[in-house]
Amino acid sequence: MEAARSVAPGVRLVALSACQTVAPLRAVVRGRTVVLLGSSGAGKSTIANGLIGEERQATAAVREADSRGRHMTTSRMLMPLDGGGAIIDNPGMRELQLWATEESLDDVFREVAVLAERCRFGDCTHTGEPECAVQGALASGELDASRWGSYRKLSAELRHRLVEQDVHARAEEKKRWKSLHKALRDHPKYKR
Repeated sequence: MEAARSVAPGVRLVALSACQTVAPLRAVVRGRTVVLLGSSGAGKSTIANGLIGEERQATAAVREADSRGRHMTTSRMLMPLDGGGAIIDNPGMRELQLWATEESLDDVFREVAVLAERCRFGDCTHTGEPECAVQGALASGELDASRWGSYRKLSAELRHRLVEQDVHARAEEKKRWKSLHKALRDHPKYKR
């Protein structure tokens, strides 16, 4: 539970075994439409069945041979809940793609955004500039290194997605890489 809290501060977490009870989730989902996402065998349909109070969705145990789930749910299913709200059960997912903006990244990693505002330079990359508040917080332990790693990974993925979508940005990125390759080629250390 602590590992989950460290990567999702401020997010309400509920730990449960869907095979035993889904009671801790009832208050969370009441009056809301909730989507269940996860890999095959994660327990999405078992949770849905528990919340609606009947075995409407097909379920199966994970395979003993490799502990992997089976694809039982083949389409999305919207199921109303007693007391209001609904559950949307989805087939197992193999991959999720980041669909975000810089603002939403800063919202999720609020502590990084607040630290970045305290950096000496407005365009600080947090990779070695003097008086970098982010690097200072990492060194002092104020900012968790794994949280910073997650931020950097998602930030790089966001930049990559934006570059792919933006023809102009793609041209600029190509120009930047060409310049870097030329600089390396012309560098005395790498000349033959």
